[in-house]
Amino acid sequence: MTEMVYGAVPARDGDPILPRWWRTIDKWSVSCILILFGIGILLGLAASPPLAERNGLGHFHYVQRQLVFGLAALITLFVTTMLSPQLVRRLGVVGFAVALVAVMLLPLLGTDFGKGATRWYSLGFASIQPSEFLKPGFVVVAAWLMAASQEINGPPGRSMSLGLVLLIVGFLAMQPDFGQAALILFGWGVMYFLAGAPIVLLAAAAGIVVLAGMFAYNNSEHFARRIDGFLNPDVDPTTQLGYATNAIREGGFFGVGVGEGQVKWSLPDAHTDFIIAVAAEEYGLILVLVIIALYATIVVRSFMRLIRERDTFTRLAGSGLAAMFGIQALINMGVAVRLLPAKGMTLPFVSYGGSSLIAGGIALGMLLAFTRTRPQGRIQDVFNQRAGR
Repeated sequence: MTEMVYGAVPARDGDPILPRWWRTIDKWSVSCILILFGIGILLGLAASPPLAERNGLGHFHYVQRQLVFGLAALITLFVTTMLSPQLVRRLGVVGFAVALVAVMLLPLLGTDFGKGATRWYSLGFASIQPSEFLKPGFVVVAAWLMAASQEINGPPGRSMSLGLVLLIVGFLAMQPDFGQAALILFGWGVMYFLAGAPIVLLAAAAGIVVLAGMFAYNNSEHFARRIDGFLNPDVDPTTQLGYATNAIREGGFFGVGVGEGQVKWSLPDAHTDFIIAVAAEEYGLILVLVIIALYATIVVRSFMRLIRERDTFTRLAGSGLAAMFGIQALINMGVAVRLLPAKGMTLPFVSYGGSSLIAGGIALGMLLAFTRTRPQGRIQDVFNQRAGR
């Protein structure tokens, strides 16, 4: 609680690892993450039993799996927070290479589980969505390239990151997974802007995105169907958006009561993509506002701590991770209230999903590692180092 009131205490040389970690970590963000996971388990108890019953499984089958995946994600998160930014960068590069190869091989070895998009590898007892693990690795690699481009005689890192993001977006669009493609493109845009990209270039990139969207609309039935459903003023009450909209309306301010919600019996994705509709119906607007506040706290505190960071790579990578985390939560909730087209995107650390939880643990672990309080030194030392003095 001391850090919450007076601020973090910089680490001292020679300190044991755990005391140093405890003094330098952002305890507010850690608390918010744990609360989000607890809310996810609470909502899973309400949303997943109907699906388990339809599939002939135990009443709390999906809740038990979420606990296992969630504990694995939390362990991964806390281990990652103890790493230095340099070690995070090395592991991120290796993880990115493995995830990129896995995404490239999806058309040959992946499966769609009847959902019309080849995004997963089936392992029999579980499935893996490699694009979830690609996101944190890509942020690390892109930030490394952009930071290197700012060094004297450095490589053209920003141009290289542009080519890399276009390659990734192309493979994701082939699945098709336009939601993850847009998320990665957004994270790259935030880092590119912070790295000093010209406004004209960013405007040109936005124009290219619009043209790509028009092309996808005219050539992808999957994409066009979702856009048409979003633009249609009349919501079909028998669709997922219709059920979610009605659930949010019925929930009102205080909700209909624990276990009294009906949307979980109609929505096949009530425990994943539309978990916020279950929260709104049973617990009302109050819980939804609490969830929004938790996400906002993590994102805002991360940016506030990164503002003081003088290492370019750490600042860019942390900003990219925080932006992607926040915008993913915003997209998920925006879809449920029909402010955005359906994307098939989970609510971080709340929705059910092994790949989503563990990859989220990696991403948030990296973010917390980047935002740990550390001695910054004098700003003149940074300039002298760049000048090679």
